[in-house]
Amino acid sequence: MLIIRELYLSKIRKYYDIDLIKVLTGIRRAGKSRILEQIIDELKNTGIDENHIIAINFEDMDYEYIKTSSKLNDYVKSKIKDDNKYYLFLDEIQHVKDFEKAIASFKATKNCSIFVTGSNSKLLSGELATLLVGRTVEFEIFPFNYKEATDYMKLIGREVDQDFIFDYLKWGGFPQRFNFGSEHEIKQYLDNVYDGIISKDILKRNSDIEEYKFKSICSYVLANAGKEFSAANITNYFNTINNRNKIEIDKKTIYNYLEKMEKVYFISRVKRFNIVGKEILKTIEKQYAIDPGIRTINTNLVNFEDTFFLENIIYNELIVRGYEVYTGKTYKGEVDFVALKDMKKCFIQVSYYLINKGTIEREFDAFTPIKDASPKIVLSLDKVDLSHDGIIHMNIVDFLLGNIDLPLS
Repeated sequence: MLIIRELYLSKIRKYYDIDLIKVLTGIRRAGKSRILEQIIDELKNTGIDENHIIAINFEDMDYEYIKTSSKLNDYVKSKIKDDNKYYLFLDEIQHVKDFEKAIASFKATKNCSIFVTGSNSKLLSGELATLLVGRTVEFEIFPFNYKEATDYMKLIGREVDQDFIFDYLKWGGFPQRFNFGSEHEIKQYLDNVYDGIISKDILKRNSDIEEYKFKSICSYVLANAGKEFSAANITNYFNTINNRNKIEIDKKTIYNYLEKMEKVYFISRVKRFNIVGKEILKTIEKQYAIDPGIRTINTNLVNFEDTFFLENIIYNELIVRGYEVYTGKTYKGEVDFVALKDMKKCFIQVSYYLINKGTIEREFDAFTPIKDASPKIVLSLDKVDLSHDGIIHMNIVDFLLGNIDLPLS
């Protein structure tokens, strides 16, 4: 039982019969395979002959023998019986050696619409991109966002109350985690997902990586997701004599590990937007976890009041909705996010609760140095509208549920 993931289907649907390779990427267990199944169901409902749909899940033992591009080529060719269009679905394609050669061949010689999924962003940065430059379209799939999570909870008969936001902030949106009743079971499941990704997609593919060192750095980065990034601070932390888990590590290694974390979708790396200069800087300011549950299992203390968990789900929500998102820099400090879409933008501050005058002034005053007329928005969990002086206040839950959208100009 699974919700229809219309958030993604609405983006992919227009490409069903367009001559581009549809590439679905994202962290393992986010639901990419289910989305492929939903696309197949839609095609069947439009009258596509089932014999013209070829679907292979390369993590299914039935297809374990297809390990090379030539084996894949032979299998697909054996299924194509006429000149009519075929729909080819290749799930977790990274398990096939030189898969990109077979895909390039299918595209050049067969009448087929091709869909592929993978759990490593290298899928588009390697030979596939080289061989098929300009002929792919990518869709990054996240675990359930907050609205999908609430819809799924209702679908399986679970209660959703006003405190569910805190459950989501802590344990995130991996679809299968909602089938567990206790926090212990959820944590165990997320630990298994996390360890499995490190084992299969990091250590198995990168023999030069030291397991303990990578896991230590990875855990540190995820535990500090949303905080300003400094490779120097990380090296100092792990190299200090006072740290009982002392690890000798340099900045080059840290950046290498960050790249690996990004490729398996543990994190998103966020650049800075110079608000005064109206330019995007190359500096990587922050990392956000692809799912708050992954952060939680790497954090000793979950403190929602520090806003980093809230910032994380707002960042992910904006990305899922198609915004470009940056941290904002002014001459006096920073604004949490600059969100851009369709050549328009807005500025966003995220707060837990605006509990007193001092908190309100701090969050609203962050916009004071900004002379840009684009909308300025404070998002918090408060249910009372505290908008004033042209600055818009929105409730976070209402925003996440899609009850309100961001104004842009």
